Amino acid sequence: MTDDEATRAARLLDAQAKAVRLFAEIEERALVVPGQGERAVSDRIRDLANELFGTTRHWHKRIVRSGPNTLKPYKENPPDRLIGADDIVFADFGPIFEEYEADFGRTFVLGDDPVKHRLRDDLPKVFAAGRRFFEGDPDITGKRLYAEVERLAAEAGWELGGWHAGHLVGEFPHEWIDGADVESYVTPANDTPLRRTDKAGRRCHWILEIHLVDRERGFGGFYEELLTL
Repeated sequence: MTDDEATRAARLLDAQAKAVRLFAEIEERALVVPGQGERAVSDRIRDLANELFGTTRHWHKRIVRSGPNTLKPYKENPPDRLIGADDIVFADFGPIFEEYEADFGRTFVLGDDPVKHRLRDDLPKVFAAGRRFFEGDPDITGKRLYAEVERLAAEAGWELGGWHAGHLVGEFPHEWIDGADVESYVTPANDTPLRRTDKAGRRCHWILEIHLVDRERGFGGFYEELLTL
């Protein structure tokens, strides 16, 4: 690995470490609570990121979704909803730390619903299994990784909630992510190797995102972080 690539990797890992701390503080400060609107919670998390790290920019829209809104894929914009006492809630944030992007998502369960708790607990397991599959195939494509994540979700009793299961990540602005460019996503239409270099000759780094849903019960959960580092 060249010095430049090592620096890029270190900066991406540092950005993620800050995101990990941000989400730990979200739990510590109990920002996700019943009776609050999703947008209000999102604004508090935004303010917390600024307080902790001086972060004022996010490369994608800030997402806090609860209840049936957790079924919705990223591109949709469901109306603001009050968080209920027995809800499942997920947060998906893309803060920019010193010009490097983090992309981090976690799920919170309020109340004692055992199915919601099982879904939350399955998210990191599916992520870890997807990462192991990625690490075991040096020529893996977006298509193959998506198929495996879809299989893992079904094996655990869930469905995938979106058309992709991850994307490129890097320096801001976000690695030329284009919604029409399937090669930027872990998706069935991407038959190119994930281990490749970009147009500037730099190593591609990827986020793996797991959006599991139970359409019958009307809720889902979300988990994402770096795949390649």
